[in-house]
Amino acid sequence: MSTIKEEIHALSEEMLTNLGKLVAIDSQLAPAKEGMPFGEGPAKALEMGLQIAQELGFKTVNLDNYCGYAEMGEGEEIVGIAGHLDIVPVGGDWTYDPFVLTRKGDYVYGRGTTDDKGPVIEALYAMKLLRDSGVKLNKRVRLIMGCNEETGSKCMKHYNEVAEELSCGFTPDANFPCIHGEKGHMSMMAYSKNTKIISMNGGFVSNAVCDTCNTVIPAEEGLKDKLEAVFAETRLQEYKVTEENGQISIYAKGIPAHASTPTLGVNAAGVICECLAKAGFEDDFVKFYNAHIGTACDGSGVGLKFEDEYGELTLCNGIVKTEDGHITCTIDIRVPVTLKADEIRKMCEGQLEDENGRIELLGIGDALFFPKESPLVNALYKAYVDVTGDTENKPMVIGGGTYAKSLKNIIAFGPEMPGIDYRIHGADEFILVSGMEQAVLVYIEAIKNLLAI
Repeated sequence: MSTIKEEIHALSEEMLTNLGKLVAIDSQLAPAKEGMPFGEGPAKALEMGLQIAQELGFKTVNLDNYCGYAEMGEGEEIVGIAGHLDIVPVGGDWTYDPFVLTRKGDYVYGRGTTDDKGPVIEALYAMKLLRDSGVKLNKRVRLIMGCNEETGSKCMKHYNEVAEELSCGFTPDANFPCIHGEKGHMSMMAYSKNTKIISMNGGFVSNAVCDTCNTVIPAEEGLKDKLEAVFAETRLQEYKVTEENGQISIYAKGIPAHASTPTLGVNAAGVICECLAKAGFEDDFVKFYNAHIGTACDGSGVGLKFEDEYGELTLCNGIVKTEDGHITCTIDIRVPVTLKADEIRKMCEGQLEDENGRIELLGIGDALFFPKESPLVNALYKAYVDVTGDTENKPMVIGGGTYAKSLKNIIAFGPEMPGIDYRIHGADEFILVSGMEQAVLVYIEAIKNLLAI
């Protein structure tokens, strides 16, 4: 294994150069253009990803700019690896240019470095090294590059319509050691009925905690001082309360976090509503927000507090917006794998509306679950253990959703190592060079194990 480690290390700079080419492309979802269903940026990223794969000697196919793939080997069966090249909005206060790959020692910063352009590069080089080793490929190995994972995975719907089904595989878009289940995804929208709040706007995506919020309210005698006092007791990173022309303006900066782990963040909108109530600001929407959404992240305000052996239900308010005097809030809920859609509807029945506001249930997506004993889980977990020696961390269920819900016979596998916050969906997202090299080695072993299934 030492020889292959040396080979990977020797390719490290080349991998970073190619990752830099992908990071330089702003591949957020944009308005569709002819032949570009997700806009120009994702199409350019796909073109670049396929070009890199071609330069490494792989056969490539572009599936109408929805997605594409690089492939090696022969046979009827396909070992699939599904990564994505689209990104979430930049958002937050970056120290480094999000579209310039910036290295500081072992740390490499840029949007998409870990989610998910870096892992695409890791998987591509794992394929290259495996091919170059001369190992017999009794199946095809196919790296799929998607362009719409962050905003609906329509790219994989298209793949399923025009391409072959995978025999087994993984998506390098989550955590090590291995993900054997993904919670269901549920979305709601909250609406104010009456409010004195002049404006309340915060958050930039529905699947991340609302980490900044600006709110304007009518001034009241002594309210500014009361607000200053209650804000001082919060976990906000920053806040500012100003009074001018009969209005109080509030700026709050919380802590970003993915919607799958909202307890790791601080919801700026939630803290503002909590503080407004504590300071004595009487408002219908504030009452509604605190009663039904709040800062607890457990869904108790809508009757959905629930936990099973694989995890608990979580609730995240991502975006708050004021239009025409009405406030709306996006709500992202991750549902434990054992909780069914009809049970959810019964639990929240009668909990979604009162005299101060209402919540609309928009949709419930199914959970994904593979038993820990399944051949797929065993094959991937063994690859991780063999490379890292880590037997303490076990296969787990996560709140995040990946391509594993869109493609058959795959689960999420890496690249995030236990105990490290890579700041995905936040400012200064990074990847570790040493982590990239290790992930390549893990993915080589994983592909070999999947070829043997």
